[in-house]
Amino acid sequence: MKLYGFPLSNYYNVVKAAILEKGVPFEEINFRPSGSPDEKQKTPMGKVPYVETEKGPLSESQVIMDYLEETFPENPLYPGDPFERAKVRELLRVIELYIELPSRRLYPEVFFGGSISDQTREEVRPVLDKAIESFRQLARFDPCVAGRDFTFADITTVINLPLARAAYRKIYGGDVFERLPGIGEYLTAMRERPSFQRVYADQKKSMEGSAAPK
Repeated sequence: MKLYGFPLSNYYNVVKAAILEKGVPFEEINFRPSGSPDEKQKTPMGKVPYVETEKGPLSESQVIMDYLEETFPENPLYPGDPFERAKVRELLRVIELYIELPSRRLYPEVFFGGSISDQTREEVRPVLDKAIESFRQLARFDPCVAGRDFTFADITTVINLPLARAAYRKIYGGDVFERLPGIGEYLTAMRERPSFQRVYADQKKSMEGSAAPK
């Protein structure tokens, strides 16, 4: 399997961590979309990540994660029980659609030196406030976010929630983690996993390379 993207993308890192947790051999291909017709045959929306499998390309991180689970059942990242599996997907929905996606509207000012409009500030905050409360209700931290077993929900939480926290704090002030009892201890424990250590080490190396004089 070949994984296309770059280590500064949280979507890329989610899929990369999942592949590492699965123990699937893979090759990383540094790739930033240019919008060429050839690329769109592989990633129709022109986004990262995408993977090349023996049967062809796949894009969209959630699609790739489901493919990994069905194709490589070892080291499962969904629970076997249908209800518990649905609860993991419920968490994934909240994190991806209602926390990560709205937070992304703040990123130009938070991470890239740009600015956002007052309208954007006003629109995003209530969405995030509601989503953080929803996440608090769903998260169990027992010891993993959805319960006993490590799942895709943990990968998505560990990669995305700190970014949303940083964006909220920069734009609105306050720390959303104060509303999530147990999140600090949970993240500390999760970051000890080899998959996350590899992801963050590669991300750091990429950031240092980007900052190096040319």
